Amino acid sequence: MKLEQLEELENELQFQSFTNEDALQLGMTLVQYAKEHKKGIAVHIERNRVPLFTHLMDGTSEENVFWLQRKKRVVDHYNRSSHYISARFEENGTTHDESSLLSPADYQAIGGSFPIRIQGASVIGSVTVAGLTPQLDHDYVVEGIKRYLTSKEII
Repeated sequence: MKLEQLEELENELQFQSFTNEDALQLGMTLVQYAKEHKKGIAVHIERNRVPLFTHLMDGTSEENVFWLQRKKRVVDHYNRSSHYISARFEENGTTHDESSLLSPADYQAIGGSFPIRIQGASVIGSVTVAGLTPQLDHDYVVEGIKRYLTSKEII
């Protein structure tokens, strides 16, 4: 995806508000989506860096927990999706690992973490998926947010 498309997604997928109940329902939406496709994913949702939902489906492991944390730290740092940050560095002919000055052990700019942005305000958290390829992790988190927002008739 191009930067413009990724930016459009971030502008489109915004919340009117985000409560603990929203985190639970969004997390369950992502888990259900993965079940529909017979995939096992790890899901982590935070608001103001406080964990509100974490679930590791069958087939995932402790390693996925580390990937969740690395990807969500990218959103915490840049207030953009981890896929957007990866694409931005690639567009400049480099990678996040090579040029960001942030430790790759703590930050991984690969698909799978998406900002929770409140309409007319700022980023207040993140939704992160791990366990598949970076592109599929990104696709799952985007589809889960779309499904959840559609169910609330926000989009």
